[in-house]
Amino acid sequence: MTVNLATKYSSKVDERFQTGSLTSSVVNNDYDFTGVNTIKVYSIETTELVDYTTSGSGRYGTPSELSDSLQTLTLTQDKAFTFTIDKSYELAQEGAKAAGTALRRELDEVVIPAIDMYRISKLIEGAKTTAYVVTTKSNAFEQFLTGMETLSDEKVPLTGRIALVSPSYYKFLKLDDTFIKNSDLGQEITINGQVGQVDGVPVVVIPSSYFTSDVNFIITHPSALVAPVQLNEYKVHTNPPGISGSLIEGRIIHDAFVLANKKAAIYIHKNTAAPVI
Repeated sequence: MTVNLATKYSSKVDERFQTGSLTSSVVNNDYDFTGVNTIKVYSIETTELVDYTTSGSGRYGTPSELSDSLQTLTLTQDKAFTFTIDKSYELAQEGAKAAGTALRRELDEVVIPAIDMYRISKLIEGAKTTAYVVTTKSNAFEQFLTGMETLSDEKVPLTGRIALVSPSYYKFLKLDDTFIKNSDLGQEITINGQVGQVDGVPVVVIPSSYFTSDVNFIITHPSALVAPVQLNEYKVHTNPPGISGSLIEGRIIHDAFVLANKKAAIYIHKNTAAPVI
């Protein structure tokens, strides 16, 4: 005799972990891309000081035309996704594939991480300073302070700096005896992903897969990276022509640009010896 045992599938889905946006605090939206995909940003130069003379006609020096440079910012990232959920599956699986929940999952696990990784790649690519030092638990805190020193020498404002750190660097930092004696990781958490502060700077731990080329940490200021999102559109179509069920579509047009006069506000630390040139 054949016996068919009953099978029950839970409507509760075993969701994967997601972090939300980890880069929203390190970017700015100071430039308006509404209606256009390219804008041009002027950088105006200055002139040097000279000695004033008390005779002749050119007492202030010889005047010259103030020069400028132009940076062209063009949006290049036009991304999309789509998938369907057949009505029979949605009913048979007790709502486990609900369209709204599936869309939220796509944003949390695919779209937001992709934008974060792209922005971080632009920070790494556009930084003025990249340091190469193998990190240990004896020098982790010192290397962070060196980065802070570098930004200060570049006149980057102390207020507003943010650090993106890898989990491995964060581990070394917590093992560093020098840091432990001056620890301020227990400060108020105000930024998504923040685990505390180091030297007054909010620290956000970033998955290693978001970084490239042995990057240990980034110290930056949000004024350096422009990250416009021109279009952010997501749709759930119920029973569209040709489909019994839901059609989910999404499109996002975005980009990230390091401003020419703000490159010095980005400090990259790589966990490797300096390359041989």
